[in-house]
Amino acid sequence: MTYSESDPGENETISSGFILVGFSYLGELQILLFLLLLVTYLITLMGNLLVITLVMLSSSLHTPMYFFLVNLSFLEICFTSGVVPQLLVHLLVEEKTISIAGCAAEMYVNTIMGLTECCLLAAMAYDRYAAICHPLHYTTIMSGRACAQLAGASWGIGISLEVAQTTWIFSLPFCGSHRIHHFFCDIPPVMKMVCADTSKIDILGYFITVLFIMGPFLMIILSYVYIISTILKLPSAEGRRKTFSTCSSHLMVVSLFYGTALFAYVLPNSSPTVENDQIVSLLNTIVSPMLNPIIYTLRNKEVKGVLSKILEKRRQRAG
Repeated sequence: MTYSESDPGENETISSGFILVGFSYLGELQILLFLLLLVTYLITLMGNLLVITLVMLSSSLHTPMYFFLVNLSFLEICFTSGVVPQLLVHLLVEEKTISIAGCAAEMYVNTIMGLTECCLLAAMAYDRYAAICHPLHYTTIMSGRACAQLAGASWGIGISLEVAQTTWIFSLPFCGSHRIHHFFCDIPPVMKMVCADTSKIDILGYFITVLFIMGPFLMIILSYVYIISTILKLPSAEGRRKTFSTCSSHLMVVSLFYGTALFAYVLPNSSPTVENDQIVSLLNTIVSPMLNPIIYTLRNKEVKGVLSKILEKRRQRAG
């Protein structure tokens, strides 16, 4: 790799790797951020593993909603594990280097999980729509085969499109400054390093954004229009409250995921500084995966019931 400090914009080919500048501007405060992110990461792993374990151990949770929740929890573990370990290391060392192969691997994981989550959240919205708007036909609509097809389609879309996009990006030459002003290899900052015509990749990016990011979002909105319309027709206030509570957790997760993703990717000019961009990305890639299992466990009576039963059995065995 050749790099000119005097002229970082010079077209000198980058061949060995990049420097992820990340949170270097924090100086000694990076240690404090390291501790905070380490705790957040451990909570994320334990929370999502707990959800997966509870669903697998309890036959009462073997329903479509929890099938999708297991997929979401597994996805969140992969999502945050694709970014946080490398970030934790970089917060403790001076040389925040990453090889081109390592950068590509980080982008593969992050983009695949991000796009898959968009599709999976839409599948979960469809499940809630079927349960609330068509309760008599719910078991037929959301059969085991249908659930497997929806989950498979979500993973298939995420993997196929993002493998193609990321592979295409890393097939192009990189030149100029090898400093990426971000804490992980995301598409926007890496694309700035490409010294070739990126118009075709930009078109693919717009295609993915419109069809497979905003498309699922519109499907979620449409599902909730029907859901809310059905709930409002229920005769009793208690019935409306109970029915809405079955989808409130999903609605909170969707709001958190799409809210941060909107500012990070769809509205790139909404964050005027690099620091703001990184804070939004932290919320999207680290905080959201931690909060999701908390939202689903603390707001879900079935999950809390299963957890309390398991804890009670362990107490009896210990006693």
